Amino acid sequence: MRLGFQGLYALVIGKLQQNPRSGHLFLFANKRRDRMKIFFFDSNSLWVCSRRMEQGRLHWPVSADGRVQLSSEEFALLIGGIDLTETSKRNWYRRPIAEDPVIVRNAS
Repeated sequence: MRLGFQGLYALVIGKLQQNPRSGHLFLFANKRRDRMKIFFFDSNSLWVCSRRMEQGRLHWPVSADGRVQLSSEEFALLIGGIDLTETSKRNWYRRPIAEDPVIVRNAS
């Protein structure tokens, strides 16, 4: 988790193949899952926010390519310590807001 603005910017472009200035949140975690960084652009400037957990670990979603899309509700559950694999989605009407709400990437 040593990457700063430039490193995360390059990771979003190179590995995730996304536009860092899209306004979407990009989440990164260390191997132990006790630290997390959120990278985003607010139409005016880049932001990097860090989180270090004193106890416990994040229940990080897993995928074959390391990329996961989360809704805003799933993001709230993730940072609230809820294991997303233990939850189930219900059929729910939701007006589309953005194409790619949140993209998660392991920082290893």
